[in-house]
Amino acid sequence: MKKETISKELIGQLLKVKGEVRGVVFKTDEEYILKEKGKKGLVKLEERLQKLGVPIRYEQIKTMDFYPVGLRALSLLAIREVFDFDDNEIRKMGLFATKMSLVIKLFVKYFLSLEKVFFEQGPKIWAKHWTTGKLIPSELNKEKKYGILSVERFTLHPIFCLYLEGYFSGILQMVIKSSKITVTETKCIPGYHEYRLSWE
Repeated sequence: MKKETISKELIGQLLKVKGEVRGVVFKTDEEYILKEKGKKGLVKLEERLQKLGVPIRYEQIKTMDFYPVGLRALSLLAIREVFDFDDNEIRKMGLFATKMSLVIKLFVKYFLSLEKVFFEQGPKIWAKHWTTGKLIPSELNKEKKYGILSVERFTLHPIFCLYLEGYFSGILQMVIKSSKITVTETKCIPGYHEYRLSWE
């Protein structure tokens, strides 16, 4: 994905996006930066956000509180800019988030069936984290080893599309215990995002 400058116009657009997200998404960003860049890296990130007029203080974020969805994209955009992350690194952040989320771990622990996680628990996990958008699983073929799902009524920023590729990959890894997983966004239009999940 082409990198872009975080302008005042972009910040304004993102902060106008309707909906909220649980603070846990920012805590997973914080944990990833601490793991990869250390405390100095986190300070550098927060300083950049402060200059942008988006003073996210990750330590002050409360895991289960709700925050504007636009901040979710701005956190990722600032991380990409400050550390010059490429698309794959953003995907890694999404995958990492699934390893850190207690909600996801609990769902997967008690619903080990691929069908139940895909068709029943996946949408519930989304609804527990977001007040906007809807996760809709449409097809699962265990024999051919692929699934199709979409996120509907949801528009944020293309960087989040990359993040979700990693995120869905991480959840699938927990269920089928395979590292040979591919998740690709196959459709991306305002309000609609479709993903193909495949494994070996």
